[in-house]
Amino acid sequence: MASTSSTSAPVAHNALPPPSVPSAGRSSRVAPHSHIKGLGLTPEGLANVDGAGFIGQTNAREACGVVVDLIKSRKFSGRALLLVGAPGTGKTALALAVSHELGSKVPFCPMVGSEVYSTEVKKTEVLAEAFRRAIGLRIKETKQVYEGEVTELTPTESENPLSGYGKTVSHVVIGLKTVKGTKQLRLDPSIYEAILKEKIVVGDVIYIEHNAGAVKASRVGRSDAYASSYDLESETYVPLPKGEVLKRKELVQDVTLGDLDSANARPQGGQDIMSVMGSLVKSGRTEVTDKLRREVNKIVKGYVDQGVAEVVPGVVFIDEVHMLDIECFTYLNALLESPMAPTVIFATNRGNSLVRGTTDIVAPHGVPVDLLDRCMIVKTEGYTREQVGKVVQLRAIVEGLKLGTGVLEKLAAEGEKTSLRYALQLLTPASILATLGGRSQIEVEDISEMNELFLDAKTSAGLIEGAEGAKFL
Repeated sequence: MASTSSTSAPVAHNALPPPSVPSAGRSSRVAPHSHIKGLGLTPEGLANVDGAGFIGQTNAREACGVVVDLIKSRKFSGRALLLVGAPGTGKTALALAVSHELGSKVPFCPMVGSEVYSTEVKKTEVLAEAFRRAIGLRIKETKQVYEGEVTELTPTESENPLSGYGKTVSHVVIGLKTVKGTKQLRLDPSIYEAILKEKIVVGDVIYIEHNAGAVKASRVGRSDAYASSYDLESETYVPLPKGEVLKRKELVQDVTLGDLDSANARPQGGQDIMSVMGSLVKSGRTEVTDKLRREVNKIVKGYVDQGVAEVVPGVVFIDEVHMLDIECFTYLNALLESPMAPTVIFATNRGNSLVRGTTDIVAPHGVPVDLLDRCMIVKTEGYTREQVGKVVQLRAIVEGLKLGTGVLEKLAAEGEKTSLRYALQLLTPASILATLGGRSQIEVEDISEMNELFLDAKTSAGLIEGAEGAKFL
């Protein structure tokens, strides 16, 4: 019987990959910081060596833990957190971890300093919008709902009355089960769109509310009866609801002040031809006036005083803060002093640099000293070879990749010589090359071939500066 070796000759890059087995489960996108779940601190505030997806950065994580305690005790107002360090040392991951520590329902609004330079709205307006989007409003309402575990989900089709071709959903039959009993509902076909949007399937715990004739379905989680099965796409298991299927329940809706501003700023207009034409030619992005924001704040304050709503300050993360100019920095001082301000986190990789918008002001990190005095500054450290290897191993697990013998050591050496980001970027392309070669795991030769196909930043810069650089324009 003939046998094939896993270290066969490399195949051409344009070769077709072997057919893969289709998966019944839904695949989720793997983001650069999917592995970050928090700061990874002990109850005493000390950083675990490897915790919550973090590798290293113990001093920075412990400092951010102190900031989280200040934020939770509402003693961080008027100040900001500034993360400084070389590129690829985890500044964005730290900001995301702070947001995770504050809670999953806390708004997190990331932006880059260069986003403020828009041709549609003023720079200060972009900053004001970001701050408003990072302030949440938790509204509590008591409504009559049907709640239970989905036991049946059957859309019933009928002939389309508007056309002789195709069929349309006439109604949806949903079976719900609780501890006390079951109930079968025959609902309007419009709810089927909400079911598809929420990706509801049999075994999910949902609630359906009736509000002014409109039917809305919301997914709570997966029933814990399925916790022992191989249900990879479910993240939250909830117990079977108690009581009857039809009940009165307190519902919590999370919105942001930015959502309220946009909803009130959008003119409704009339049905005449001028109103219609005006809505067509109007720019998609409009500025919100300070007068409107004051009116929204007044309404929100009324809700809070009645106990109907609760303000949830979120996190604004401004990366590459040195890209802001002197006007933005001046406006940030005013925003930080406002009574309704979110937690502000800055990040930069610059040392002493010129403040944008000026010709003679050189400041640390490109931030004016008056704003710098309001910041608590945390430094991130570079990664050792051992830490690079742990990060690569963690990312391989998150992305579902298998590493062969010696691959981790080679990637760790590459990360120490070049950068952590370069080592991580080689993982997925190397896995594609291994798949083309008919292998189930990444081998050392795959990494070596990736080094030939893709250059790191230092090698590319040296190529331009060296003798080869004369060939470029």
